[in-house]
Amino acid sequence: MQTESRLTVERMVKLGRVSRSGFYRLDDAEPDPDPDMDWRDAIPKIAVAWPSYGRPRWTRELRDRGGKVNPKRVYRRMRKDNWLCVRTRKFVVTTDSHPTRKVYPNLARDMLLTATKQRWRADIT
Repeated sequence: MQTESRLTVERMVKLGRVSRSGFYRLDDAEPDPDPDMDWRDAIPKIAVAWPSYGRPRWTRELRDRGGKVNPKRVYRRMRKDNWLCVRTRKFVVTTDSHPTRKVYPNLARDMLLTATKQRWRADIT
């Protein structure tokens, strides 16, 4: 009986043009179910409800919804499904281009210094 199965394997290897080890590897290759499927449907709902959430908050939210998740696993899934949050920094304007008060001229610009201690400077800002 073993010789018949051995001949069958050899025929399959020849027909499939694969090595014997490759044949056995393909024989055992059943697709594993995705372990993340139980909580993957919750991810788009969280992303729409809270668009600024990052990995720590997503992990906490998924745990609150009953998922057993690890922060690294959540980050990997976020990166794979392209759900990473894009950070935008607020632009702060620090220069007033149109001052409302009078701008005084720099009187020291045209000053000719001939000795020490002729011009003193102070900054009150």
